[in-house]
Amino acid sequence: MVRLHTDQLHIGYGEKLIVKDMSIEIPDKKITTIIGSNGCGKSTLLKALTRIIRFQSGSVILDGKSITKEDTKKLAKKMAILPQNPESAGGLTVGELVSYGRFPYQSGFGRLTKKDIEVIDWALETTGTAEFKYLPVDSLSGGQRQRVWIAMAIAQETEMIFLDEPTTYLDMAHQLEVLELLRKLNEEQGRTIVMVLHDINQAARFADHIIALKEGNIIKAGNCEEVVTNKVLQQVFQIDAVIGRDPRTNKPMCMTYHLLKGEEHHEKTNFAVSALSRATS
Repeated sequence: MVRLHTDQLHIGYGEKLIVKDMSIEIPDKKITTIIGSNGCGKSTLLKALTRIIRFQSGSVILDGKSITKEDTKKLAKKMAILPQNPESAGGLTVGELVSYGRFPYQSGFGRLTKKDIEVIDWALETTGTAEFKYLPVDSLSGGQRQRVWIAMAIAQETEMIFLDEPTTYLDMAHQLEVLELLRKLNEEQGRTIVMVLHDINQAARFADHIIALKEGNIIKAGNCEEVVTNKVLQQVFQIDAVIGRDPRTNKPMCMTYHLLKGEEHHEKTNFAVSALSRATS
């Protein structure tokens, strides 16, 4: 099932076009990751999908309706976004920050209702941050802070959560902690998760659907078996990768790689383009 899709989307800044003629589908109640090199349009696409930035032409359709025509509060009840670098939460306690997720449901003076407080406590419990409720956000570790920001997002009670590089600046253990939490939200609560990731192996391990971008264009979209291949990675990252199997998940993983240079890059890219064209024709 697809609730969110784009049709011939063009996104840019000024005269510079970043995303070109993009039509994609986001599977409902699945985990989708967007991968690609720096500057390829990953974050730009995520911002357009959540109406943070405008697009030049095309459309983003949610539940059969353009998001540009949706009421802001109604849209905020359907989708939450955690940007790559959340604004500073200086001076706020964890509980206060998570309470901001209840904004779409507040009216009048914005006082928290009994229902709001129950949802906030539930979000803290779900993310394992209840013990930090009265602590300053700035006193927490990077991994703890990221879980608190995710708690704020799920306190918004949306069916879709968008995250821009949620593992950036985290060590390996905290990266895994955050990704396991997102998978738990997907599996146990049916949340649709859409996130930008840099790590190919993390994308393969946690995603049901992967969208690989290069220079604002889709190179390949599909499951990890279809996307995490030598040919696709050649086009997307200009690398010659050795693809093996994760012994714990049996998912494809990049074992090692080297950069393609000069004629080698040209020859392998042409071969990859030809092979992908035959596969999709």
